Amino acid sequence: MKYFLLIYHVVDDYASRRAAFREEHLRLAWAAHDRGELLLGGALADPADQAILVFRSLNRTIVEDFIRNDPYIANGLVSKWEIRLWTVVIE
Repeated sequence: MKYFLLIYHVVDDYASRRAAFREEHLRLAWAAHDRGELLLGGALADPADQAILVFRSLNRTIVEDFIRNDPYIANGLVSKWEIRLWTVVIE
């Protein structure tokens, strides 16, 4: 199994716009968590300009599927995203 970081770079008014899509986003995230794919997720603070989700999977397809279905992406709350393979040394 590999670890992948999904890094969202969010728009300036993300905090005020996310409420309309938060329930659907969290439903997607909790479903991924229940399947054992998503381990951690949350927004960074001070400044609230990014969010990070940690996935554990054999390949990045699971992360790409999450992105395709995330209402935050579909509704323009994320200006840029990146998937990074994370080499975990201590678990």
